Amino acid sequence: MQREGIDCSHVVCDPAQRTGFQFKGRVSDGSDPPVEYHRKASAASQMTVADVDVPWLQSARHLHATGVFAAISDSCREAALATMTLMREAGRTVSFDPNLRPTLWATPELMRDSINRMAAHAHWVLPGLEEGRFLTGEQTPEDIARFYRERGAQLVVVKLGADGAYYDGELGSDAVSGYAPGFPVEKVIDTVGAGDGFAVGIVSALLEGLPLTQAVRRAAWIGARAVQVLGDTEGLPTRAQLNEAGM
Repeated sequence: MQREGIDCSHVVCDPAQRTGFQFKGRVSDGSDPPVEYHRKASAASQMTVADVDVPWLQSARHLHATGVFAAISDSCREAALATMTLMREAGRTVSFDPNLRPTLWATPELMRDSINRMAAHAHWVLPGLEEGRFLTGEQTPEDIARFYRERGAQLVVVKLGADGAYYDGELGSDAVSGYAPGFPVEKVIDTVGAGDGFAVGIVSALLEGLPLTQAVRRAAWIGARAVQVLGDTEGLPTRAQLNEAGM
């Protein structure tokens, strides 16, 4: 992780706890791979609000949160909400990807209520179409976006897979909504990581001050790269590749 540039200075090793992990089936035909989680009672699941280093957290200008960490335990869910609240109160931007993992939640109802509560703490909400339908009860991308906009989101981007995305946002003095097309790919190999790649595109572009339309375009392009390779992160571009592609 350090070779990838990840700050590991706050990693704590506890010999009394076990490391969480998962098995992911290897697929190369674009189908959903089988996944088996072993995260219950893991070291990470023991995290609490008390583990949050507030000055270190708020030294960042942005927080990206997902529904996965919140699903691991009640204390993790409380910690996730606390970090989102702290960053908003400090004037930082917060993005949120629901990343639904039903097998990690006790009930679908708890998953829906918890995810929507977290989304209400975010500035930028990034659901997939089917996720949005489950979470909001709405069917169209426009209505899903409206659901979260009415609850305080400045921007909602609904991922539509190969069809691209629908966006509805108000950033600064600009209010804009519309559809962005997807990038065609010759062959879909492994879809895992596409949503995370999409989030990378949105967050990185907006933090660079690019227009929303360009951010969604970058996101769709990175998502298309992600589905063409095996693995979750192998399709992520370098800065040079972003520049070469005009993204």
